Amino acid sequence: MKSKASIKSHPLHPILVAFPIAFFTGTFLFDILFLFADNEDHLTTAEYLNIAGIVGAVLAAIPGIVDYFTVVPPASSAKKRATKHGLLNSTVLIIFIVLYFRREDIMITTVHMVLETLAMILLTIAGWMGGTLVYRNQVGVDIRYASAGKWNEEYLDKKSGEIEVATTGELEVNQMKLVHINGKRIVIGKTEDGFVAFDDRCTHRGGTLAGGSMICGTVQCPWHGSQFNVTTGEVKAGPARTKITTYELTISGHKVFIRL
Repeated sequence: MKSKASIKSHPLHPILVAFPIAFFTGTFLFDILFLFADNEDHLTTAEYLNIAGIVGAVLAAIPGIVDYFTVVPPASSAKKRATKHGLLNSTVLIIFIVLYFRREDIMITTVHMVLETLAMILLTIAGWMGGTLVYRNQVGVDIRYASAGKWNEEYLDKKSGEIEVATTGELEVNQMKLVHINGKRIVIGKTEDGFVAFDDRCTHRGGTLAGGSMICGTVQCPWHGSQFNVTTGEVKAGPARTKITTYELTISGHKVFIRL
């Protein structure tokens, strides 16, 4: 059984994250206004914004969880950062849920404001981490290079023997595809000398090589620029110091096979 994915991340994630940030920030600001102006309307507005923030956070978490398990490269610095990002956001959500149910009439206590201030600090840190995931780790960013072709990803469920990973006419020279086989992420590429296969993990920080660029038998990681020979796996340029694993392919007719 084979299936293909045409996108690298859920398109709703970057849209939905703006809502809980805006609503929780509004909750915090209107609670402060209430303390200074003693206007019950400010407190009511803060209450409604709190509810909207909770709902928005839950909705934003759904595509975020999908991206965490399907898009962020495993065993990478991005995975660690995404884990912290998710835990911080979850903590913020829990704080605002607790504060909502702890509101007593029109009273805003010191403890309430301290917790709300802490939540805003954590939300800021989580937001910075989310931006780092996008701009440094390029999660959710289409970074296809010229002539790279459409993002191509395939899941294969065959457990043993020779496994078909491509057809001879599927890729042009310098194009790559990502295949998932028994929990392993392997890149299938086509060079001037033929088809190659190698691990989809840069040995520096775990960046996805399938999301990088390949030319003249060399693949470059999109995160920090490490380069590897796609035939031998040897490092051609740092900061990586350890070679990547490569795999032997065989061609039968119009089909390309790998044996792990």
